[in-house]
Amino acid sequence: MPDNSPALQILRVDPREPEAAALISAMTAEITAIYDHKIDGAGNFKPEDVLVPGSGFVVGRVGGRAVACGAFRPLSPEIAEIAEIKRMFVDREHRGRGYSAAILRALERMAGECGYTTVWLETRPLQTAAIALYEKGGYVRISNYGMYVGKGECLCYGKEL
Repeated sequence: MPDNSPALQILRVDPREPEAAALISAMTAEITAIYDHKIDGAGNFKPEDVLVPGSGFVVGRVGGRAVACGAFRPLSPEIAEIAEIKRMFVDREHRGRGYSAAILRALERMAGECGYTTVWLETRPLQTAAIALYEKGGYVRISNYGMYVGKGECLCYGKEL
């Protein structure tokens, strides 16, 4: 059966733009609802984190409307080869059309163009669709890193580019 979903246009944008902020806000609200409380890291997104060299923020638009987003940034100044994927989100109305996989592939491509050889990310156990996306995309479980060390509710994944 052919997919008649409108095409997703992926554009690199400033995360401070209103459409990006609206998607980040929707993602934060959804995560808060899933876990019935505000979880560490869900509400503390700082656009400046993805405005540094070697980072980027993308928005996916369908018919001119922002419906998805994602970002990557350097994991740390000391580890030049690893980027961290952040803020992956597709609004509820546009799920199931492959948009999250397209955003993830775009972020991986851009991270590779910035010289990264590996990407890492963190998710949580109740985000089963995200886990399935990452595993289908070739990500494997890794030890928790950075602020996620010692936090059993965090699931960390990595992929060689």
